[in-house]
Amino acid sequence: MHSASVWLSSLALAAAGGWFAATMFTAPATSKEPRFPQLTMDQLNEQQKPLGEQIMKVSSVGLGGPYNPMIRSPVLGQRLYDLFYYLRWQTSVPTRLNEFAILIIGRQWRSQVEWFAHAPLAVKAGLSAEVVAELKAGNRPSKMAEDEVVVYDFVTELTTTKKVSDETYARAKKIFSDQQIVDLTAVAGNYVMVAMILAMAEENVPPGKEEPFKTGEK
Repeated sequence: MHSASVWLSSLALAAAGGWFAATMFTAPATSKEPRFPQLTMDQLNEQQKPLGEQIMKVSSVGLGGPYNPMIRSPVLGQRLYDLFYYLRWQTSVPTRLNEFAILIIGRQWRSQVEWFAHAPLAVKAGLSAEVVAELKAGNRPSKMAEDEVVVYDFVTELTTTKKVSDETYARAKKIFSDQQIVDLTAVAGNYVMVAMILAMAEENVPPGKEEPFKTGEK
């Protein structure tokens, strides 16, 4: 009980940092050389600088998280940045549910970075810390709100069975508009891609911070 309270308290404290603060880090703290050494603005070439400047306008902590590998491919990086921007700050899906969808993907991938960054953001947006804790443990959360149940079932079914049943789609249509259903699908797919980029680049939590998922846990 005590450890759970400590973990939930840490979520509340971390929430103030936001996505960019949470993702200002590079490779795991091992003796292995990082696959993508952390770039700084003065290291960017002429093709990379415009994207770097845009990132810096919304981030006070630098070019961390998926941006560090992304900026190596500046044209792709720009396209992805624009997509990220929409799916984080302009999407039609309410923030609480949007962050929940991201966490569902982060848990499926056991993405240390996605979970570290988005668990506090989800709690800050109004998702129950108990729901977050149960999801982290690999369980179907038992006390979800009605719209959270729909998001959980929709995203989980789509990503695990590669389809959405008529019954699940009908439940989604009772709560969400067509635009919201499309945006929900897109944010789930986007964060699969982000998880892939982070895994390929071996990005990890900040030095001195505890990894959310431990070796040997389900």
